[in-house]
Amino acid sequence: MLRVENVTQVFGGVTALKDVSFSVAKGEIKGVIGPNGAGKTTLFNIITGIYRQTSGNVFLSDKKISLFPPERLARRGMVRTFQNVELFGRMTVLENVMIGLHTKSRSGILSSALKLPGVIREERHIRQKALECLEFAGIKEHVSDTSENLPFGKCRLLEIARAMALEPGIILLDEPAAGLNAHETADLGQLIERIRGTGVTVVLVEHDMELVMDICDSIMVLNLGEKLAEGTPREIQENQKVITAYLGED
Repeated sequence: MLRVENVTQVFGGVTALKDVSFSVAKGEIKGVIGPNGAGKTTLFNIITGIYRQTSGNVFLSDKKISLFPPERLARRGMVRTFQNVELFGRMTVLENVMIGLHTKSRSGILSSALKLPGVIREERHIRQKALECLEFAGIKEHVSDTSENLPFGKCRLLEIARAMALEPGIILLDEPAAGLNAHETADLGQLIERIRGTGVTVVLVEHDMELVMDICDSIMVLNLGEKLAEGTPREIQENQKVITAYLGED
């Protein structure tokens, strides 16, 4: 589903990523972990078109997508969430998800201004799809609330609901459990499993090791911008290089 080949990213004189390669199978939950500053978010930003890598390539279903902008990737079925929640605070929960369906809209400025029948039908369809996504994420009861008034944990779920509205083939989640309590993290894990159950491939950057080990099929470890290890959760747990990177030599 996703293949990263020899990606290097240099900012000025600092090498954030060096010759990183890995692949993600269709329908897999892939974890990407590593200490702070390992280059995880930089890797996500390259994959999703926010950064332009210094060298290397990214492929989506064997289609080279290096240097594709985020909006073009969204149309090809790749979506993501961010470390910091990125919502429209004064819009309702429903409106935030409806915005995520912009790539599905075919209405133009003139037809929308005139409120032609096709526009009304499309708006009704988008609204219904957004409601289904909110129900899938378990936050349909907040449909009329403004997102700025949502509890933080619900904001995380709203971001995922908005991303899922595009009916993606692959979703990249950047530290979705950050700031969540144990109960919220457990609910998040169940949601990610449900996402995989719909046939969507998941790539997950996360510091919550219990969550990663519970739900991931395989894990890739970054350290100081380089790939340190890759394998099943058990193999990563028992990898001495990984233990040293997290805990030190002793």
